[in-house]
Amino acid sequence: MANIRIIKRRIRSVRNIAKITRAMEMIAASKMKKAQERGLAGRPYSEKITEVIAALAALPQSGEVLHPLLERRPVKKIAVLHITPDRGQCGGLVANINRKTGTFIMEQKVPVSAVVVGRKGVDFIRRIKQQMRAEFINLGDRPGYLDTLPISRVIMDDFMSGEIDQVFIAYTQFVTTAVQKPVLEQLLPVVPLELPPGQNLEYIYEPESATVLNSLLPRFVEMSVYHAILESIASEQSARMVAMRNATDNAKELIGELTLVYNKARQESITNELLDIVGGAAALA
Repeated sequence: MANIRIIKRRIRSVRNIAKITRAMEMIAASKMKKAQERGLAGRPYSEKITEVIAALAALPQSGEVLHPLLERRPVKKIAVLHITPDRGQCGGLVANINRKTGTFIMEQKVPVSAVVVGRKGVDFIRRIKQQMRAEFINLGDRPGYLDTLPISRVIMDDFMSGEIDQVFIAYTQFVTTAVQKPVLEQLLPVVPLELPPGQNLEYIYEPESATVLNSLLPRFVEMSVYHAILESIASEQSARMVAMRNATDNAKELIGELTLVYNKARQESITNELLDIVGGAAALA
């Protein structure tokens, strides 16, 4: 016969866990809405600056020196900007982005260093004993543009000084509340997109187009890093809300199963007590 006292203790414990996960779900839902708004609000700006740079790069240049961020050279060393959450409890999000970066590093035939954002990424890079150029933690749930500038500056300085020849950025892109997509794409050297003929309009730039392009390129890299961090935060909060909701549902299901076991054990105990009473009464008779 199952111990009724132990079952009651387990039910109480699971019920307390369900209260905690429910509270965490509500907090994550509140943060998720704000993070989604910030991430989605930054997409039009990111798309427009990409379009402008593509248009500027398509114009014939009058002998100006190529900006260092556009320079393509033989790849002897690669850097990866690896963006992860500081905290866990967000389902498979951390494992997915770590797997994406780890697979990429293993496939390279040249040395790879990492610039890591987030404690989970730092732990992963240390665990696989990969070279770490810099780490940034505790950015919070609402980092500002200025908070991410040191990250951009590290990778741009290393690239322009020739210490690294190519930079990739790995982050989790927010698709929907239930879907977060790990993404790894090239960040440096900047490769302007090829615009369709109908979109490649001619503009008059003041000052000349090369000067405008050279001014926009650092802002483009900074905005790309900032937008990737916003996307990662929105994905993190969405994944955490879904994970906590699933945990709450599982806890409720377990409470139901334990309650059924408790009722059966209690019924069995009452039946045994009645049998003892009946048996004792029969013996006395």
